[in-house]
Amino acid sequence: MRTIAIIGASLAGLRSAQALRQQGFDGRLVVVGDEIHLPYDRPPLSKDFLLGKVEAVPLADQEDLDALAADWRLGVQATGLLSAREVALSDGTTVEADGFVIATGGVPRTIPNTHVLRTLDDAIKLRDAFGAAQHVGVIGAGFIGAEIASSARALGKDVTVVEALPTPLTRVLGAEMGTACGHLHGDHGSTLITGVNVDSVNVDAGINTRINLADGRRVDADVVVAGIGTRPATGWLAGGPVKVDNGVVCDAGGVTNLKNVVAVGDVANCAGHRAEHWTSATEQAQIATRNLLAGETVATHTNGGYVWSDQYGVRIQFIGRATNDVRVEDGSIEDRKFVATYRDGDNPEDVVGIVAMSNARLFTRLRRNLK
Repeated sequence: MRTIAIIGASLAGLRSAQALRQQGFDGRLVVVGDEIHLPYDRPPLSKDFLLGKVEAVPLADQEDLDALAADWRLGVQATGLLSAREVALSDGTTVEADGFVIATGGVPRTIPNTHVLRTLDDAIKLRDAFGAAQHVGVIGAGFIGAEIASSARALGKDVTVVEALPTPLTRVLGAEMGTACGHLHGDHGSTLITGVNVDSVNVDAGINTRINLADGRRVDADVVVAGIGTRPATGWLAGGPVKVDNGVVCDAGGVTNLKNVVAVGDVANCAGHRAEHWTSATEQAQIATRNLLAGETVATHTNGGYVWSDQYGVRIQFIGRATNDVRVEDGSIEDRKFVATYRDGDNPEDVVGIVAMSNARLFTRLRRNLK
């Protein structure tokens, strides 16, 4: 291959560029990103950035970026994969390449009259909105919603979190551990409302915002943030040669139905699974680029990605998969400091997942035994 184009300039895209150079690719490298910013770290946006403790955290310094010798096309969107060898861009140009890495990530699900937090520009708008606000409403009690709520409380705001499911984080951690994480909101003065949908969010006179719940209740807030998940950013691939179904369809090595096109990060539906985690994006980039250069799938990655979340001064860590058989191995939920393991239903002695709250040391030790 003489030219490889990476569509997406965030974590997965940057790590793919670095992996290609590390693996000996010395051809032309084009990186297309819809934001004007060079790659930055997203996790701090919902925490220290909102608190004003840090500004944007670069994922690589200028010297490292220069070493990639890449052609950065920033502030430009991919509008279509015209063929297996050409992509169209929003500025009217096209890029021809022998291989493509699709790393376009996800797009936040939105509710009218609310903020979202996905990009640096989103974070800047939200931080500015927090300035004069007293009451912050958060829709969604997943990791991102909980982190935003935590930051708002740290800034002295009154916080109400609305979650449609009966228990926060059930889809990731299961009901018991999700309940344990949900307790953190009440512990630190936030109000958590669960098991009710949001009908709408209204703005009165452009100032006061009201969350209208399906059961008739209303939550008044100065600022409302929706943290209700993302959808894969695949709209630009519609009608093109790459198969799309809940993301870019690829095998466990990130290879699509076109051998010269791979997918990594939040947009990749690898063997029926999308891993929307920071660590997964890094791991997938190493594997997928290796397969791209080989022209076939010579390596695969697992789906047991590691995820962490900092909420109200507590670090929550999770790896693997959640099951109904969950056992607290150390500490206690009541103390908000514990490690629990998830066991395989057919083989109860096998640990298939681990979750920890404020116990990083034991978590690290136990994860070595993960099946």
